[in-house]
Amino acid sequence: MSRVLRFSKSLMAAASSKATAAPASSVAASAQPAKKVTGIMKPVGVSPPLRRFLGVGEISRPQAVKKIWEHIKSHSLQDPVNKREIRLDDKLKTIFGNKDKITMFEIAKLLSPHFNKSS
Repeated sequence: MSRVLRFSKSLMAAASSKATAAPASSVAASAQPAKKVTGIMKPVGVSPPLRRFLGVGEISRPQAVKKIWEHIKSHSLQDPVNKREIRLDDKLKTIFGNKDKITMFEIAKLLSPHFNKSS
């Protein structure tokens, strides 16, 4: 029994020494230069209606969706019974067309025409 206890203590000591060494390697990794932003994370120009709504001329797609969700949540536009449906107020109707409601799955698709195509 004492042999097992000694062996487990030596394993724990080895594991704790490796755990303290790990942050040192993460410091070296953070010193590397930042990667270039590409794909959907790259800020692109937006249409005038979306620009008026967001208040910015360039934004990434995920950030635009995030801002729209902030507006939806702050104005309680999500249907309380069917939370997948969003009732559109006047501000959102300027972006998504004159619909009364959309589903959460349509947001990205309906936002797509508002982003300028980048080369």
